[in-house]
This record gives sequence, structure tokens and C-alpha cells, in this order.
Amino acid sequence: MASLASSSSSSYLKLVHYPSAFDGIGRRGRRIRKNNSDSLKLTRSSLTDDTFSLLHAAHHTVDAYIKSGMVIGLGSGYASGIAIQYLGQKLRTGALKDIVGVPTSVGNASEAAKAGIPLNRYQDCSQIDFAFDDADIIEEGTLVSVIGRRELQGEESILQEKSILNAANKLAFVITESLYKGGLDGSVPVLVQSLNRMEIAEEIDDLFLGDAEVWRRSSIGQADPLGGDFPLVTREGHNVLDVIFTSPILSLAEVAKSLDKVDGIVDHGIICKFPCTAVIATEDGLRIVDSLPRNAMEAL
Repeated sequence: MASLASSSSSSYLKLVHYPSAFDGIGRRGRRIRKNNSDSLKLTRSSLTDDTFSLLHAAHHTVDAYIKSGMVIGLGSGYASGIAIQYLGQKLRTGALKDIVGVPTSVGNASEAAKAGIPLNRYQDCSQIDFAFDDADIIEEGTLVSVIGRRELQGEESILQEKSILNAANKLAFVITESLYKGGLDGSVPVLVQSLNRMEIAEEIDDLFLGDAEVWRRSSIGQADPLGGDFPLVTREGHNVLDVIFTSPILSLAEVAKSLDKVDGIVDHGIICKFPCTAVIATEDGLRIVDSLPRNAMEAL
């Protein structure tokens, strides 16, 4: 389906909000710049630029979107870990109260418990008010994203992570600007039934003929198209196929629609979620991009 793929030693931050402006169909962007101030007291002295920017982005996500009494989906990854620690700090100081966290993995459940965040299981939640997460890549303009590219750690589950993000009333991804772009490349993880994985892999290969290769993910050792001697089996008993695109992906949403039609595919790592916000860490500060449903755009 060719149509689918084609420094100073110390500084401080002050949040300066600029008027919102639409920067394209279905998305609204604004920038938050960094200036010298003691308002947040975050220092660069022992941090790389990327780490410092992500720290700023993670803190902004908690400050801007989380209110007392909310049920929060707690994402997985480096930026999410920073946000979890900061959320715990705000609970300890009393700046936020009555927060309940819903972890997307065993690892971030442990981080959240150490930070003092009360937890609940996804299955026991009637609603999730807001969720934050890392993303492996986000498509510029649409904010359609991919999760699950990185190696799964311990009891991590793409299924659980995606379910929690989709269940949230509002979602924000915290990323660096290198992960927000058009003409995407790389892989999309696909969860498949283990018994007929070969037939499913062949069907996916035919679907994106000439534009992608299909490899079964290995748990350890050398990877190969069959997953090596130790193919990965998720905690739900599925294999992970990495659909590695060799041509630019022109539309992640179209890729998702095509994958959804293949029998035996349980789910995949593409997330198409409204409303969604990308909190993008840049060298000049933060760029905030909001996705809006097309009918909302037509009403403006």
C-alpha cells in the first residue's frame, strides 16, 4: 500500500503564555518561553539540554492539566517518570489533594507508590479524567502517535497502556521536538495471536508490499524476521510483530485502519485520540499543540 508509506551554568524558568493561534487544520499551537526568573527554580547546572527541557515539559503538564480530585492515567517512559515524581511532590506539599493514579505498567506503579500517589487498577476505575504519557513518535498536524516501539520491560503491556490512554477524557504526550514530525519512518508494533502469527505476518507484508518489512520481536538475543530463538510473548500471551516501514508513512491513521481490518491482529501501537495535546520540549521553551476534532474546527 504505497499510498500509506511514502547554556549557561544556571538558569530559571518562567512560564509566559502567548495568545493561542491555529497553526493548521485540526490543531492549535502556542509557545511557552523560558526566561530568567526564580518562579520555578529549576537549574541546568547538572542537566543536559534535553533533560532540562523535558523536566520543564513534565512539570508544565502536571501544573496545567491536573487538578485536585482527578483520576490520572500515569504513563510510561522517562518524561512520564519525571511527571510522576513531581505529582507526588505536589501531593506531599498539599498543592494537590485527592488524586488517584492509574498506572500503565508495573514499573510506573512502583514509581508512583514511592512518590506517595494513591493508586487504583484500570479495571476498577469508572472514569479517567486525564492521562499523560511518552510517545515514540507523533505525526505532525494530526497528533496521531505511536507507542510500544521500545523494548518492553518486565510486566509492561502495550494493551494496558493503550486502553488507559484511550479511556482518558483528556490526553497529553510529553516529548522532545525531534519526535514531532511529518513523513514518519520507523516501526509500528502489532500484537497478534501466537498460533497463526506466520499467516498474519504474511498478510501484513502483502498489505504494505514494498513499503515495509515485518519482523517478529525477540525477547533476548539476536533479532531476525522470525524473532530468533526467543520470540517475545507478552503477558497476555501475544507475539509482537514490528512493521518496519522503509518508505515514509504518509498517514498513520490510514495505517491503523488497514491493520484493524486484518483478522488475528489483537491491537497495535497507533493511538488516534481526541482531545489530545502534545507538550513539546524545544530549545526555546515549550510548544503546546492541541488536536481538535474536525467538527470543532468547522464550528469556529
